[in-house]
Amino acid sequence: MDPHEAFREEVEQNIDGLVADDDLQALSRTWVREVSPHKYAYNFTWLGRPAIQFPNDAWALQELVWQIRPDLIIETGIAHGGSLICSASLLALLDMCDASERGETLDPRKPKRKVLGIDIDIRAHNREAIEAHPMYPRIEMIEGSSIAEDTIGKVRAVAAGYERILVCLDSNHTHDHVLAELEAYAPLVSRDSYCIVYDTLIEDMPARLSSDRPWGPGNSPKSAVHAFLKANTEFEIDRRIDRKLQITVAPDGFLKRVR
Repeated sequence: MDPHEAFREEVEQNIDGLVADDDLQALSRTWVREVSPHKYAYNFTWLGRPAIQFPNDAWALQELVWQIRPDLIIETGIAHGGSLICSASLLALLDMCDASERGETLDPRKPKRKVLGIDIDIRAHNREAIEAHPMYPRIEMIEGSSIAEDTIGKVRAVAAGYERILVCLDSNHTHDHVLAELEAYAPLVSRDSYCIVYDTLIEDMPARLSSDRPWGPGNSPKSAVHAFLKANTEFEIDRRIDRKLQITVAPDGFLKRVR
C-alpha cells in the first residue's frame, strides 16, 4: 500500500476509535462544560485579532478550506474580526498555491477569493482594526441583521459572482434566528461544501451557562440544525468532524451539502 494511503487509513481507524469511545466523548463534553465559565474561547487571536473560537475548530476550518477550495466564504457574526481574518488568510494561501502551480505572479491587491462578513452591529473600533489589517483587501462587510431581507439580498448579489461557497453561521444563537439563517444562506452552499453552524454545544450544556442570554438548551443552534434537516435533504451532518475534534463548539454543526 502507498505510504500516504496507509497513513490516511490509520487516521480513519483512529477516528473510528474516538467515535466508539463513549467515555472519552463524555469526558470531552465535561471539559467543555467546565471551561466555559472561564470564557476559554476569548483567549485566542488569529494574526492579531481576537477570534473567539476554539483552536480545534479553526484547524477543522483549515482542513475544509483546503478540501473545498472555496472562492467565497460567507460568515454571519463579525465581533472583533478574528474569524474573518482567519478565513481571509486561508483564502490567500489558496490563491498563492494556485498561482505557484500555474507559474503566475500573485497580485495581492487583486484577490480572486473573498470573505463576506455580516453583523448587525460592526462597532467602530472593530471596523477600524479590520480595515487596517493586511488581510482586509479580501474582506467585505455588511452591517445589518443577517436575517433581514435587505441583507439577504445583498449577500445573494455578492454570492452570484462565485462558484464554490462555504458558509459559517455564528451570530445570534437562538433557534429561530439560526433556522432563518440556515434557510437564507444554506442554499448558497455549493455541492460538497459545508455550512458550519457554531455554538451548537449550547444544547448540551447546563442551562445555567446561558441563563443571561436569550438562548439555551431547547432554543439553540443545534435545535435549529435538526429542525432544518427535517425539511431539507440536501444536507447531512458530518459527525466525523466533531467526533474527531472532541473539543469543539460545533457538535452536529458541520453540515455537508450532498445534493
